[in-house]
Amino acid sequence: MSISLVSNSYLDENSAKIRAKPVPWEGYQRAGLITSEELSLIKKVERQSRAKIEALHASDGPTYALLYLRLLKKLQRIDTQSCILVLIADALTDHEERIPWFTNASQTDPELPYGPLLRILDSQDDFVQLKATQILTVLLSSEKSPIQPQQLHPFLNTLALFVVNPSPNKRDIAVQCLEAILSRSECRKAVWANASLLGGLVDILRHNPTPQMSYQVGFCLWLLTFEQEVAEQIQNRFDIIPLLVDVAQNAAKEKVIRVIVATFRNLVSKAPQANLPAMLVAQLLPFAKNLSTRKWTDEDIVEDIQFLRDELSARFESLTTYDEYRSELLSGHLSWTPVHESDLFWKENATKLNDNDYELLKILIRLLNESNDPTVLAVASHDIGQYVKHYERGKKILTDLGGKTRVMELMSHANSDVRYQALISVQRLVSHPWAAV
Repeated sequence: MSISLVSNSYLDENSAKIRAKPVPWEGYQRAGLITSEELSLIKKVERQSRAKIEALHASDGPTYALLYLRLLKKLQRIDTQSCILVLIADALTDHEERIPWFTNASQTDPELPYGPLLRILDSQDDFVQLKATQILTVLLSSEKSPIQPQQLHPFLNTLALFVVNPSPNKRDIAVQCLEAILSRSECRKAVWANASLLGGLVDILRHNPTPQMSYQVGFCLWLLTFEQEVAEQIQNRFDIIPLLVDVAQNAAKEKVIRVIVATFRNLVSKAPQANLPAMLVAQLLPFAKNLSTRKWTDEDIVEDIQFLRDELSARFESLTTYDEYRSELLSGHLSWTPVHESDLFWKENATKLNDNDYELLKILIRLLNESNDPTVLAVASHDIGQYVKHYERGKKILTDLGGKTRVMELMSHANSDVRYQALISVQRLVSHPWAAV
């Protein structure tokens, strides 16, 4: 796990400048902040050529790793911390085998290596923050045993701040760090539990990211969906399926489509009941059929598209009109599909909204209360009117569930279509005496 796993031009450019800057090591020694032995060791690598530093690391690597971590623990100046972080990163660059030099420092001091690195995540200096994050990613992702929560959680909280930061460098590094650690199950579970981090990650996709960023965020989501709980709940929490379909449909790069299709495969394989309704409404099957006609350079994407097409075909093509309506309702994405305005459909199916303790009727009422989308509100108001038109007893049920009050409120909604549909439904609600009384 090389330091180059997380690469960024801002870090590279500033690291080059920092290597050339002097640090007042002698002053630290005179002030009693470092020992004469530490001074002697650090002076041997200060502003030396890469070859000379490499020779010292090769001959006495663990000593230098412990030195850097101890200095980082006790010295507070930004320029000094920056210098030490660059020395640590340089020691690790292209040398995965050196990682134990740093992780084994805990045998000498239990606070090492993570204590000082986690502490400076709170630095006011961007370079110090980001360089520490880069190094932490390499060390954490290489741990042989599960990462301890006291190490992982502060790290993830920092990434959560980075993914919503206006700085492109912070967002870029945060996503790269997540790519590196999400291959570990304990990291996937911890990221899933961090709502602000996951919400920020998904939000990147909603704001027209670059193809590379779309791929990287998609890669993170793909890794996350290997967790059963994530596969079962991510659609409900983040409405991810229509978003991913939209990103894939507009993607110019094959790798973006590949990682999204692989994510869909996980969602279908691990949690079909939770994800198929939204996939139906998002028109994923026609999209998968379209993808299967294209030429691809990667064999994996061909297999995943075939799986997705066959699986969705088997599950969707036998659906009744009511199944499709139910899927649309469960997805929360109501639109003016033909079923809503079919009198025959409502005549045959209105009473089915009462099944499972009024499950679908309660969803309609919840959408009326929670949605901000005028189309959803108009369609849901319309469906309430159809329900009571074709099921007289539904008026009292709807009143008892709070639906009548909400539909009446929507008669003064800002959107004219919502007002109209609400008015029609209210007329149907009050036009006849209660049949159920």
